[in-house]
Amino acid sequence: MSTKWWTENSSKLSDELPQKMNPNQPRRGKWMRTALVLMLGAALAVTSGCSLLPKEEDEEVLPPITPPQVSKKPEYTVTTTTLETAVTGSGKLLSVQEETASFQLDGMKLKSIAVKPGDNVKEGQVIAELDVTAMEKSLRSDRLKFRTQEVQMKETLRKRDELSDIEFEEAVIVFEQAKQDILDKEADIAKAKLTAPFSGTVISVTAKKGDSIKSYDPIAIIADTTHLLVAANVSKDKLNSIAIGMPVEVDINNAGKHQGKVKQFPMKQDDNNNGNPGGNNNSEKPEDFLIVELDKMPEDLNRGTPLSIKIITNRKENAIVIPPSALRTIGSRTYVQVVDGEGRREVDVAVGQQTSTQVEILEGLKPGQKVVGR
Repeated sequence: MSTKWWTENSSKLSDELPQKMNPNQPRRGKWMRTALVLMLGAALAVTSGCSLLPKEEDEEVLPPITPPQVSKKPEYTVTTTTLETAVTGSGKLLSVQEETASFQLDGMKLKSIAVKPGDNVKEGQVIAELDVTAMEKSLRSDRLKFRTQEVQMKETLRKRDELSDIEFEEAVIVFEQAKQDILDKEADIAKAKLTAPFSGTVISVTAKKGDSIKSYDPIAIIADTTHLLVAANVSKDKLNSIAIGMPVEVDINNAGKHQGKVKQFPMKQDDNNNGNPGGNNNSEKPEDFLIVELDKMPEDLNRGTPLSIKIITNRKENAIVIPPSALRTIGSRTYVQVVDGEGRREVDVAVGQQTSTQVEILEGLKPGQKVVGR
């Protein structure tokens, strides 16, 4: 409505003004109105043109492109700690007094076995017996023959003056040899009975009735289970770094950690044992293991309880350390890269103890400095 009013008034003014100014000039009102309408229409078309055109699609927003960053090498602070070098091993509890019972006879059959694992035995109690029937029969025959030889020997003694020294000596030798044969067979038959060497508990039995027995084959293990010790296996290449009296931390299964010291080295073993002294479990002997003496033996423990040991071979308080990844070597040179206000620089260092996680620095660094890893 306002536009219409404005245009109407404008047309009147435009008609009157030229007439007032110059009455003789021809009337141009119609032309002026037409021009004015066209101008107003163009202006309206411009202002409303956006609404008449189809809506344009929004432009896709692309994420900013970030250039890849060059990975930064880690930096570590030089620190101090209590540094330990240790030798580890595993083992079990064994009895202080423990023995593998075996026969000394060879090629016999086992007649009977009188015990089983877990049995308590007294010293001298028979635990197994060999079949020596043939030996006993032979012994009876020899004894009968020897009785005849005894009669002959008495006759020889009565005729001593009639015999030469050589004849008499030969007769004595034959008699003594027969007597010794009987004694030897009696001793062998006595060995057919295997007895407990001391009072204790039968830990294991490795033979059964009817088995063919060789001399010194293990038959049973007898142990005094009231007195135990820590027996451990340590690889042969690490034994050289251990000394008697070194401190040991013993972790006993279900009994916690306990402190002790190295008491005894294992006997020299065959290379085929590969650090497993004693061979199989049926012939284990305390002397085949590295023995640890605990400061205090826990109560209510059982023989055979597994354990692990850690022998501290070197210990240093306030040792300056860095991670192994910060240590660098070129030929015989050992160095690190130090970061400070001036940037990175190489510093030669002297190295002490080394573990899987730390390296001791004897010279070249101070606590608080920064070193670059690889």
